[in-house]
Amino acid sequence: MPSKTVKTAARTGKSRPAHGLSIVVPVFNEAKGLTSLHDRIAEVARFLQSKHNLEVEVVYVDDGSADDTSHTANALPALPLDVQVVTLSRNFGKEAALLAGLDHARLGAVLFMDGDGQHPPSLVETLVSRWLDDGFDVVYTAKAHRENESFLRRTGVHWFYWLLNWRARLKIPEDAGDFRLLSPRAANALRQMPERNRFFKGLSSWIGFRQVRVDYEPAEREHGSSTWNVWSLIGLSVEGLTSFSVAPLRVASLLGVVMAATALLFGAYIVIETVLFGEDVPGYPSLVVGLMVLGGVQLMMIGVLGEYIGKLLSEIKGRPVYFVAEHTVKHSAASKTRPSPDDVVE
Repeated sequence: MPSKTVKTAARTGKSRPAHGLSIVVPVFNEAKGLTSLHDRIAEVARFLQSKHNLEVEVVYVDDGSADDTSHTANALPALPLDVQVVTLSRNFGKEAALLAGLDHARLGAVLFMDGDGQHPPSLVETLVSRWLDDGFDVVYTAKAHRENESFLRRTGVHWFYWLLNWRARLKIPEDAGDFRLLSPRAANALRQMPERNRFFKGLSSWIGFRQVRVDYEPAEREHGSSTWNVWSLIGLSVEGLTSFSVAPLRVASLLGVVMAATALLFGAYIVIETVLFGEDVPGYPSLVVGLMVLGGVQLMMIGVLGEYIGKLLSEIKGRPVYFVAEHTVKHSAASKTRPSPDDVVE
């Protein structure tokens, strides 16, 4: 069936139908597996249109890929769902890509999923049912288990969420991922978040509304390998903690109390040893060790403060989170959605 392509330079989403689903898929160097993933998403779209009479579109956000991801995405057929391809001017990171997809989603509800195939499209119907049939506004997924991951990674994830939720009024569900569905009002609430340093999992929980968890088994990656290594995961964790939590600052305060208490106890020990027992306390080793410990703790806490100050500077500058190099829209012949007046048809 024929389809037409629309190119636009402005953001879409001025008018969003309430009864529809935008599937946002951030992609980075996923050219090899994108066609297969699109076929599976199209199959799910047919089922949703048949069962729920739900209009569906997919929004691929190319986050500055170095391969042919953008070309492959633009060649995907708009059948039976509309296809948007948002190509960013460079690699801005996954959080920026998620925001770009949210900004360009034109239908009511928004569903986010990864482009590597590990988020099974077959689960989309379950998420939609929990929204339409059960009335939940945020349907998020979580790994059923982490048995196939290393002990170090499992331990790191556990401690990350423990620190993130430590003394927090709002608890972020552990193991929750970016694969989730937001109802129209939840998606609109998320659009109102003005911050530029974003932590999507935290913001999705912070908005409230009715939320429910769905466990799933991640599928095996069919093409390529993950770009997430130990250092990038650590960087992501630091970004998440400092963007959404003040727990590191609380740790700094607690560590200061512990250091002060230790110093007082050690001082009392020196007085007792010298006055009561007449023993000389070795000066040089204890002095060097004390200075090294104190200096290391101070540098670490300065680094924590630096992370927060850097984010404050970023927010004050007010730079855009991303720039769009190219934006194309393919409308399916059966689509109810029409181009906006701002669209330029080529």
